[in-house]
Amino acid sequence: MSKNVSDQIVEMLVNAGVKRVYAITGDSLNPINDAIRRDGRLQWVHVRHEEAAAYAASMDSELTGIGCCMGSSGPGHVHLVNGLYDANRSGNPVIAIASTVVTSNLGTDYFQETNVSKLFDDCCLYCFMANTPVQAIRALQTGIQAAISKKGVAVIGLPGDVAEAKLESVFTSEINYQPEYILQPTASQLTQLAALLNENKKVMLYAGHGCKEAVAEVMQLAALLKAPLGYSFRGKIFFDKEENRYAVGLNGLLGTKAGFESMHQADVVVMLGSDFPYSNFLPEKNILIQIDCRAERIGRRGKVDYGYCGDIKNTIDALLPLLKEKADASFLEEMRALHEKQEEVYKSYVTTKGTEDKIHPEYVASVINDLADGDAIFTVDTGMSAVWAAKYLKGKTNRYLTGSFNHGSMANAMPMAIGAAFAAPSRQTIALCGDGGISMLLGDLMTISQYKLPVKIVVFNNRTLGMVKLEMEVAGFPAWQTDMDNPDFAKIAEAMRIKAWTVENPNEVEHTLREAFAYEGPVLINIMTDPNALAMPPKVDFAQMKGFAETMGKLMINGQTAEVIEIAKSSAKYLREVL
Repeated sequence: MSKNVSDQIVEMLVNAGVKRVYAITGDSLNPINDAIRRDGRLQWVHVRHEEAAAYAASMDSELTGIGCCMGSSGPGHVHLVNGLYDANRSGNPVIAIASTVVTSNLGTDYFQETNVSKLFDDCCLYCFMANTPVQAIRALQTGIQAAISKKGVAVIGLPGDVAEAKLESVFTSEINYQPEYILQPTASQLTQLAALLNENKKVMLYAGHGCKEAVAEVMQLAALLKAPLGYSFRGKIFFDKEENRYAVGLNGLLGTKAGFESMHQADVVVMLGSDFPYSNFLPEKNILIQIDCRAERIGRRGKVDYGYCGDIKNTIDALLPLLKEKADASFLEEMRALHEKQEEVYKSYVTTKGTEDKIHPEYVASVINDLADGDAIFTVDTGMSAVWAAKYLKGKTNRYLTGSFNHGSMANAMPMAIGAAFAAPSRQTIALCGDGGISMLLGDLMTISQYKLPVKIVVFNNRTLGMVKLEMEVAGFPAWQTDMDNPDFAKIAEAMRIKAWTVENPNEVEHTLREAFAYEGPVLINIMTDPNALAMPPKVDFAQMKGFAETMGKLMINGQTAEVIEIAKSSAKYLREVL
């Protein structure tokens, strides 16, 4: 049997380091499916929804360096779009094959036909519609090379007849390359940077996910400069450790007062590997320095005074010999005291566990933090479950934390956990899901069941779209259409052969989580949490307070006094964080 295009695609994916393909087969995708079956080196992971395939491939890539997903004609590959947006914005190399109708039907509005190039253009860094066997091979090589070198998504449109066509020789490479190089500022720029740090008394470091491979170097820099060390949500798991005496917390929507004040009271703030999106939380009156391996990111979030392009590890290694150790640690000590005060406030929230059906989510998150493995992988949904992760999950031996932190999509935690469980089978994987998030892609619980992935799914079931509810209230709108009339998630999980519990009594939280985490297979723990638990940003402005007061007044007028009382109790509790 002569080799066809699909056979060569499989060969190239294997050589590039791909281990798994997340997909649902069908029609135009069947030739690749068959090639994978015959070759035997790639695992085909049969998901229940292609959006889950893209999220799983993204997480696989985040842990291993490359991921792959596929979607069949029309609706099949359209479903990939949301997860690919997330992967691309997270900088995860993902190869997506969008199979489509045969070439003779293109341009005729044929059944399940889409314009692949237009459809995927905004959610990837490389997209090409291959209409010949030669184009298919060249496009795949170029796409993989772009994905691994530029860190993002490559999409190859592949008509079904091209996928099963006889392979033709190409005059360009059919393999991919991962060259190693040193990326750091020039000697003159490093001298300039060192002078800025040496001359200014109060320096604050803000570390993002780009510091993932430079944790030791960042810690050395903080020690030398006596600098408070803040971090982004995506970077927190590397630095938010009890033994880190430089940590001052997050800044941004989920930030802390110490993280915010450190950044605003410093003479110099150095952003390390962070494309921090919340410009209104960044300072404007001090010196702002940004170091990033992607020069196009510099200055697009805040009023950066000095921008340097470099890998964080390489840059710090070259910078350290040029720096003078600071003797004055008063700024660090002041910000650390503020941070420790904040940590005590957080601890005070978990001394009371809540009541029947209104379990405090802070308590749940703190128990998860205590019981999870030292190298656990956490995936978190966007929304209130992310708030509790931001406040209570700590880095330990080698923990990892991720979510849809750039794209901000719902329903990401569970499918990301699928990718994590395949990519790192020896590590504990815990998905922190909201009831809104888990509801969206419930079908892929069956993927977890089918492959017996030992994922631990914790559902923070507050029966509402909690973050949306809070957004509406601070804007002066009574929350409307945010309530969730949920099914019994535990029974659904059990129907899919996943061991499950529903926890309504706060006294059952710890022993249930302990039993669930010790169980060898997949589990789901449905925890009925308090719908009125709030999340306060590190800085509350007058407009937010005014909007919140207006909302409470409207609820009172509508006769919802009991709800106002419950919200008022939670508000008083959380205002302690910002006052």
